[in-house]
Formats: sequence, C-alpha cells, structure tokens
Amino acid sequence: MSNTSRSKVRARGRARDRTASSQADVSELEAHLGYWLRAVSNHVSHAFKVKVERHGVTVAEWVVLRALFVRDGVKPSELATTLGLTRGAISKLVDRLAAKDLVSVRSDVRDGRAQLVTLKVSGRRLVPTLAALADKNDAEAFGHLEPEHRASLLATLKSLVEHLGLRGAPVD
Repeated sequence: MSNTSRSKVRARGRARDRTASSQADVSELEAHLGYWLRAVSNHVSHAFKVKVERHGVTVAEWVVLRALFVRDGVKPSELATTLGLTRGAISKLVDRLAAKDLVSVRSDVRDGRAQLVTLKVSGRRLVPTLAALADKNDAEAFGHLEPEHRASLLATLKSLVEHLGLRGAPVD
C-alpha cells in the first residue's frame, strides 16, 4: 500500500472516530423534558380543541367567553390585558363571538368613546358546557394520577410559568 493510500485510510478512520464521538455527545431526543411536555400538551390541547369546536367555538374564543363569565361588561383593552393578548387579537375574537351571537359590544354610558363587551344569554349558557368539557378533558388526560401527583404536577407547571415569566392565556 502506498503512503497516499495509508494516509487516506488513516483520515477515514479519524473521521469515523470524530463522527462516533460527536454522535455520543448528542443527547437522545427522549431525554428532554420538553419533548415529553410537548407530547402531552399536543395531545391534551388537540383533544380539547376538538371538543369545543363541536360547540362552534375555538379554544381562543372559549378563553374570552370564560373571562367574560367572571367579569362581564369590560373594555376590550381590559380583556387584552387580563388575557395577555394584543388588542388586535381581542378585537378579532370579539368580532367573531359577536357574529356567533355570543357577545354584544356596546358603548360605555360613562365614556361614550369606550366600548364594553358583554356576554349574551347564549354565551352565558354556553360557558358551563364548555367548562364541563375542559374538566372532562383534564380527567381523561390526568385522571389516572393520584391526587397528590396531580397537585404536584400543577404546582410544578405553575412554577415553570412563573420562572419563565410567561403571561397570557395559552390559546393555540
């Protein structure tokens, strides 16, 4: 074998060693908490999306309806702040809910320039149905957990939200 051939063989061997060592340094996909969190989140979110869409609303619309159920007759800007959404996003959601006859938008009697969003009777009746679907969805996904494990998971997730400085309702 010529010197050139031996050099090529040694170079291929070094390249294989570098590839093997670099592959060993790469963590497994399944070793990441984010991988498992995303798998669960995708499943739970999709299952809920399907459930609420059977009632003619999106998850984002449900979040607005639920917020109005607690505090009705609010300015769109207050809804945006409460839910951590942009004013533009709230405006679109309110327009869609008004078109579905679930909310009304009227002028504020105290400030004629301001608008107030209010649940209509149909929206107020729909919220408990959708809340029951959210409860059912949680039970399907997490009902097998012992109460203390479920409480621990909830506390851990809330801690992560706080640590990461996350704001706003997860709507997508």
